[in-house]
Amino acid sequence: MKELIHSLKGDKVIWAFVALLALFSFMPVFSASSNLAYMRHGSGNALTYLLKHGAQVFVGFFILYKIHKVPYHYFRTISRVMLPVVWVLLIYTLVNGKVIQGANASRWIQIPFIGITFQTSALASLVLYVFVARYLSKTRETPITLQNSLWELWTPVFITIALILPANLSTAALIFAMVVMLAFIGKYPIKYIGVILGAGIVGLTFFILVAKQFPDAFPNRVDTWINRIDNFTTDKPDEDDYQIEKAKIAIASGGVYGLGPGKSVQKNFLPQSSSDFIYAIIVEEYGLFGGILVLSLYLLLLFRFVVAAHKANSLFGKLVVIGLGFPIVFQAMTNMAVAVELLPVTGQTLPLISSGGSSIWMTCLALGIILSVTKKEEEIAEELAEKQKREDALQRMIDKQLQEEEAAEKAAEQAELESYSIQEDANPLEPILKKK
Repeated sequence: MKELIHSLKGDKVIWAFVALLALFSFMPVFSASSNLAYMRHGSGNALTYLLKHGAQVFVGFFILYKIHKVPYHYFRTISRVMLPVVWVLLIYTLVNGKVIQGANASRWIQIPFIGITFQTSALASLVLYVFVARYLSKTRETPITLQNSLWELWTPVFITIALILPANLSTAALIFAMVVMLAFIGKYPIKYIGVILGAGIVGLTFFILVAKQFPDAFPNRVDTWINRIDNFTTDKPDEDDYQIEKAKIAIASGGVYGLGPGKSVQKNFLPQSSSDFIYAIIVEEYGLFGGILVLSLYLLLLFRFVVAAHKANSLFGKLVVIGLGFPIVFQAMTNMAVAVELLPVTGQTLPLISSGGSSIWMTCLALGIILSVTKKEEEIAEELAEKQKREDALQRMIDKQLQEEEAAEKAAEQAELESYSIQEDANPLEPILKKK
């Protein structure tokens, strides 16, 4: 175990927060899954779901461990190669949506032979963030202009978002917001950011008008998220209101100290209690203290991302940490905001805590790249420390040699002085007396 911990490179604080969130996830997932077990098997035994979640977390940490060993600058090239592949996967996802757990599954594809579902938009967002970081960190002889950045940067961004938008508005909006934030931090001209924001608003408005005018042309989830926005702003009763009401009842029932682990009542009535609304179950079982603790862990993780970005010695490394780290925390905030009805229902999971393989794996992939950046800084620090040790050792050897030479010179001088003193003290008549 000590060897494994010693082999972990990068920011140890990030490792600690990630491990805490992952370990804590087993308790609410096990509790919330009992409802699924009862509905599907009639037994209420959630051990199968717990083992499944454990396997997903294990695979996620395996991905995290392997990715953090890869030098992060490799992902600069990988993002360019993967972006067209991601577009193909997104198109395939839109065309081949299936029903999973009663919902339109146009967000997922099923991996052949092994039967695992995979959310392609999660992978697309990671690739896009690294791609944007690569563009913003490029060394240029001429300043950025709107004309060249439209083709090199914003065309790939809008293509990716357009392929995600019909199935998942919240993810598309989150990606666009994160890309704009990344562009601002990467010192992309603010006047151009205003133009891009205007173009994004116009494009979204046009898409909504087309979707309303031709509803059969977008049969996936366009109507769903349009209705969610309408119902959130007008307070019309619908299925989402049922979810929100049950979530608020769960939060109110938890009080300050909570009902205790596994004692949630609303998990039996709240849909998606182990994924989208798991934060409500956490507050119900662990109270206000538990809810604040989870919120604090994400905020501390955000602070650590800021520290890691500040320590990065390259602009690409800084932007990668921000582009991959901030969306994890913002997604968590979105999930918690939905549970307390600050936002309409979005379908965003709580990173590292909610059940769901692709969500956990993509979060671990992002964290692995971030830790690769911090590992590089750690390696540089270790190299500098080792170099300083060698220089100190060499200086000590030189000082020792100089001291020895100085001591030898002093000894020779002392011997010469003593010899001269003996000659002066000798009796000058001694040879004559010996002769007589």
